[in-house]
Amino acid sequence: MAIVELTVFGIPLILISAAMLGFFTAYGVGANDVANAMGTSVGSKVLTVSQAVLIAAIFEFLGAFLAGGGVTQTIRKGVIDPELFTGNLDLLIYGMISSLFAAGSWLIIASLRGWPVSTTHTIVGAIVGFGIYSLGAESINWSVVSNIAISWITSPVSSAIVAAIFYYICQEILMKRESKYEILIINFFIFLAGFAICLITITKGLKNLLKQQDFSLSFSDSLMYSAIGAGVFTLIFYYFSRSRFKGGDVNSESQFAYLMIFTSCAVAFAHGSNDVANAIGPLAAIYQATNQILNQPYELETPLWILALGGVGIVLGLATLGYRVMKTIGEKIVKLTPTKGFAAQLAAALTVVVASQLDMPVSTTHTLVGAVIGIGFVEGIKTVNLRSVGTIFTSWIVTLPIGAFLSILFLEIFINTFAY
Repeated sequence: MAIVELTVFGIPLILISAAMLGFFTAYGVGANDVANAMGTSVGSKVLTVSQAVLIAAIFEFLGAFLAGGGVTQTIRKGVIDPELFTGNLDLLIYGMISSLFAAGSWLIIASLRGWPVSTTHTIVGAIVGFGIYSLGAESINWSVVSNIAISWITSPVSSAIVAAIFYYICQEILMKRESKYEILIINFFIFLAGFAICLITITKGLKNLLKQQDFSLSFSDSLMYSAIGAGVFTLIFYYFSRSRFKGGDVNSESQFAYLMIFTSCAVAFAHGSNDVANAIGPLAAIYQATNQILNQPYELETPLWILALGGVGIVLGLATLGYRVMKTIGEKIVKLTPTKGFAAQLAAALTVVVASQLDMPVSTTHTLVGAVIGIGFVEGIKTVNLRSVGTIFTSWIVTLPIGAFLSILFLEIFINTFAY
């Protein structure tokens, strides 16, 4: 077919174009969603912007590369079944390219304005718009879309509740009282963060890296190995930090500032594992469709080079443009302290990891904003900047239809320009 006949060094030009757009969308994900991973650290003055970018760059890439494949499958074929395009794979390729272009464009616009929009909303809306426009509403897997929509409600609420509990423990037990269990509680929090990283790495990352060896572990074994890994994390942390927690000469807020560095790594890793799918899910579908047209073998699982491309794009986006949205999350909802930032980050990391276990592409924006608002409610509604929250909620509402509209617009342009 003409759509794949043009090649560069033997690689279909359409696949090269799709990879570039996938990178473009990943750049937008990094530019916008970096606030979710690191905005609280910067807003609470624990890390500078450059330090936050460095930490996030490492762990966002690791999360995307090691553990991003499962959610990518949901974006690639969960919202709309590629099998419906068996007789017209050209249309599938045009549609997924349009979805990438729509998502990347809106994310860049929003990032330049400092709006913390949901990248998940954007790409899911784009795919739904393309599917309805090309094949009708019946082509959409509405059960998957409804599950994703439910998660957009449950994830911020769950994160808010967990963050409020963590913050209450920090305030009432660790800061307002002299407790002999202080070190035990702090290390339990560290254990939870380490457990989140280990669980997502074992259940998602090792599966991706060792798929050729048919690697598999039962969920109970995964929990056991994750607990062991988290225990090692906790012992290492305690060894290097024990002097900071001895005696009463160290301010409690400074203690939590130290802890936030660790939880920042956990949030960045969890974010990379979940949100890379928003950028490369359509690219994975284009890769499969292109190989089907050429009658070439292809992998059912997302290829590692696609995961790596998404990881690099996210890192560059957060390094060059992420500071704008970072300021919104870190400074314009609740006045953050290290204690508040720590509770919000840990709650968000655990929420995103659970979602990734279920292959559910939740919005990290929702989980972090929900966590920060939950902490604000513990201190009183007056501490929450309701105007900023209203702006964020509005961006959540308009993002999905904007993604759908832009996808339809670009699809129409591509078809009229390249159809034959």
